[in-house]
Order: sequence, then structure tokens, then C-alpha cells
Amino acid sequence: MTAVARLSRDQPEGALEAAGEAVLRDPDGEWGHRLTSLALERLGRDSEAVVAAREAVRLAPGSWAARLRLGAALRRVPGRWREAWAQAERAVRFAAEQPDPHVLAGDLALLRGDHAQAATAYRAAIRREERHPGARVNLGLALLRWERPRDHHDPAWPVDPRDTARARRALAGWAWQVRLLLAAALAAVAVLAFRYGMHGPARAGGAAVLLAVPLLAAWHARAVTVWRYVPGMLARDLWLCVAVSVALLATAAYAAALATLPDRSFGGALTSVIDGAVPLAVPAAPAALSRLDDLIGGSWAGLFGLVLFNPVAVPALRVVTEAWQGRPLRALAQFAAAPPEPVGRRDTGVTLWIVTARLWFLAAALALLPLVAGERRAALAGVALPAAMLYVRARAGLPGGPAGALRADRVLAAALAALAGCAAALVAAGAAAVAGAPPAVAAAAWWTVAAALAAVVAAFAARGALAWWHGSAGPWRGSLVMCEGCGPRLPGEVSPPVGLSAEVRRAFTRSRGVVLSYNGADGPRSLPVGAVLSAGAPGELRLIVAEDAWAAAERDPRVAVFAADPAERRFWAVVRGIAVPDPAESVLRVTPKHVFVGEYPGRHEARPAAGR
Repeated sequence: MTAVARLSRDQPEGALEAAGEAVLRDPDGEWGHRLTSLALERLGRDSEAVVAAREAVRLAPGSWAARLRLGAALRRVPGRWREAWAQAERAVRFAAEQPDPHVLAGDLALLRGDHAQAATAYRAAIRREERHPGARVNLGLALLRWERPRDHHDPAWPVDPRDTARARRALAGWAWQVRLLLAAALAAVAVLAFRYGMHGPARAGGAAVLLAVPLLAAWHARAVTVWRYVPGMLARDLWLCVAVSVALLATAAYAAALATLPDRSFGGALTSVIDGAVPLAVPAAPAALSRLDDLIGGSWAGLFGLVLFNPVAVPALRVVTEAWQGRPLRALAQFAAAPPEPVGRRDTGVTLWIVTARLWFLAAALALLPLVAGERRAALAGVALPAAMLYVRARAGLPGGPAGALRADRVLAAALAALAGCAAALVAAGAAAVAGAPPAVAAAAWWTVAAALAAVVAAFAARGALAWWHGSAGPWRGSLVMCEGCGPRLPGEVSPPVGLSAEVRRAFTRSRGVVLSYNGADGPRSLPVGAVLSAGAPGELRLIVAEDAWAAAERDPRVAVFAADPAERRFWAVVRGIAVPDPAESVLRVTPKHVFVGEYPGRHEARPAAGR
């Protein structure tokens, strides 16, 4: 208990010392090894934590807490995700009524990007404990479709994450350098060709720059030592795949732009080139040449835009995509349902910025709507932003209410105030358009909308700068973090094992009427136990049983063992627990979860005969 108390006070060094003393006093007790493993994990000694957790599983293979501890320790070791998942599945089978095994299964699924499976596991944990902090916060992340910072790396790969991180930096660096180089080179080619008429030198210089692409690839390829995992990295990391794909596409577009470089300008260039080659005696020749000339000029302009503007377009696309990814309002409701703790408050603040970004994009779309649909039609849509803000206020269950969340982040409050001003200006612009107000009034309203949108962008930039300066969470998805052992609640793996009293051990070792109950293939069954080899004080029974019971235990490990004490005829005991076959010793090892004891009624407690 001393180790548990020190772990609750976040004193892992003292907990490790106390757990070590417990192991020395009782080497066959798995609880001390579990506590040792947890203390080692909190000290960052992950490999030693796995060794201690394996010892706990060896001593009590049917203990759900030992399986949970081993799974939690394995998930921190590279390449051990599948083994950790197997331990989490066993913990769920052994103790489906406990929330922590479901939380571990959800964490492992979330780390691999399986948001649907993670959400299912977290909901199962919440049904068992309504305010479990890890289940609530991480369910919010699953609803947001959160991706961990090293999303390119599959935790199930037997490779060091540092190697894949080095490969990702090399691929991303190559893609970024190629895109910037080609954009600058094609801009220089266009200036030389169309401003100064130096088409030959422009083509030659552009071709020389194109040769730098494979040289850059060879330079960055030296840092990639895990080529066999690169396709999987591209499949898992969307934006790495986009960066590499756009770099290859920009290279092809650059080469095509050099090959089809017009002689004069984007339009009107082809006619001067082929005037002498095409017989103008054909009546339709001039018109056909003009149309072909416009087509080629437009195609070249498209290639030019693709190469020049992709370094700006891809980050803009990423901002829009990440802002509209997931369900932030449902995530806020989960954060609010969790007990107050730092991780939940941090994720709440970041999610509010995501909601603010969505409202900003809606406001920007409404501001541009008059250019497409006219001011009168846009006036009807002007009420969409105020309605959306009221909907967010009603659905986002924030801890302490909206005012409490805004007091925690003054910059966020300023951004939302600017959006409120934008909503009012949109309504005013719509009313001015419907009422036929003077153009100056409508223009003032639209300028107010533009100023409010710019103020939100400035607030976002200021919040990002403050986060960078203070090293705190920024207003972007990368600042979301998982809840791992957060809150004052101790994890389930520290729970003490169920022990057997001296009376219960005597009943099982001396009785000749020990009965095992289990779920067979055709329903519940009971059979006599051949022998009870041991009944240890730490709480494990070793039984010799028939093969049918072995097969049943592999299908469903939940069993019950009954025994009566022959010395005290009236005493009986029932142990409900988890049965795990041990082929090495040819026994069925039963780890207790619940122990029930009682006495048969005596003669004076017998019921009176009917009719008397």
C-alpha cells in the first residue's frame, strides 16, 4: 500500500523503493511486480518496466490487472504494438466489467489511427465508469479524428521510430526544396522569355535547373534507411503523400512548360511561329490557328500556375482540411463530461480554436457570396453566421460555461468578439441590400466584415506567437494531446489481487468434493476436480481437470470453483475467477476475482415441514 500511496502522490522513486521491498518479502506475489513496472514506466525506464510486467503475468496469468500492466508497458516499446494489443484483448476478456482494459484497447487503436474502433472501446469504458477521465478525453480526440505527431509511423512496425522520422524529414525536405526551386526557376524563365525575349537562354537555363531535381533526390536519399516502409509511410501520412506527389507533378509540369514555352506571350504566339508553314489559302486556317493558339497559351498558363503557386496552395488546403475534420462540438461535450484536469482543459482550448476557424471560413464564404449570387440573395444568407454561432453556444457543453472558457484564453475571446461583429455587419449589409439603402451604407457594412475577418486572422497569429514564445499549446490540431494517466484517478493495474484466507485454502486442499463450473460448448457445465495441487495465499488455485475443461477455458476463461471443508462440515467456499491452462505443469491455473464463503444451515435452522 505504501507504493500505491506514493504513486498517487506522483513519487515514482519512492514507489519503486516500496515496491522493491514488497517483492523481497513476497517474491511469488504479482502485485509487487506490477507496482514496480508502473513506477519504472513513470521514471522513463520502459524496457525494465516490461520485464517487471512480464514477471507479474508469469506469476498470475489469469490476472486482468497484470495483463493490463504488460499491455500498457509494451505500447511504449517500438515494434511491440501487436503484443500490447494481444494483452489488451486478454485483459478485456478477463475483466470485461472493468473500464481500464477498454481504455487501453481504445488508446492502442487511437495510436494507430483507427478512430472508429477507438471510439467503440472508449464508449464501452464509459458505460462502466461514467466519468473516467482517459475514456472521456480520448473519445473526444477520436471524434476529432486526431492524429498523433508521428502519424507516418505505424506502431506495429518492428522498426525504430527515429529511423522512419529521419526518412520522413528527408522526403518532406526533398519535396519542399524541389517545389520552391522549380517555382523560382519557372518564374525566372518567364521573365527572361516574355520580358526580354531571351527564349533560348531561358530554355537552356530552365533545363539546367531541371537536372538539379535528381541531384537533390540523391542527396536526401542518403538519410533514408527504411525504404521498405516508405510506401506505408506515404499511405498513413496524408500530407507527406501530398507533398511528394505534388513535387513529382510539379516536376512534370515544369518539364512540359519548358517544352511548350510560347515565343511571345501566353496568347497570340503560335500564329507567328507557323504563319509560313500553314498555307493561308485554306479559308478556315486563320480561325483554326487562332483557336489552337489560345488553347496552347491557356495550357501553358495552367502549367505555370501549377508550378508557381503550389507551395502556397498546399498549406492553404491543409489549413482548410484540418479545420473541417472531425466533430469538434461532440468532442467538447466529452471534454466537459471529464473531471477537471490539465489535459482536458488544454484540448478544450484547442478545440474551441478549431470551431472558431470553422466559423471564420463560413463568414468568409458569406462575404464572397455577393460576387457570385448578388447582394439581394446574399442578404438572405447573412443570418447564417449568427445562427451558427448560437448553435455552437447551445451545443458545446463547456466546463464552467462559455464565459469560463473565454476567461482562460483572452485572445480566443477577442477572436470570437470579432466574429460577432462580423455577424452583425453581415446582417446589416443584408438589410441594406433589401431596403435599398445608399451604396455607401452597404459598402461600410462590407468593409466592416472584411476588417472583422482580418482581426480574427490577426488574433490567430498572435495566439500562435504567444504559444511559441511560452512553449504552450497553440491554436492548431497539433497541440491536442492524449490523456495517459491524467487526473487523480489511479490506473486499474494498481488494484490489489484477491487473496485466499486460511479457511478457504484449507477447504480447497482438504476437500474431496471440489467442483469446477464453466461454460461449455453446449452451455454451463460442472464436473469434479481430480485434485487441487495448491491454493496459495496470493490467490491462485492449481487444478487437475479433464480435457473438456481445458478446451472450455480457452474459449471462455470465466470459471467458478466450489469446495466444502471436511473438517468443518458446514463451511463452504466459492471462487470465481479466470482459468488459464498451463501445459508445462499440466494444470489449470485459476486466478480469483471474487471469493464467497458461507455455512450450511444447522438442524435448528431447518425449515418447518409443510402443514405444521
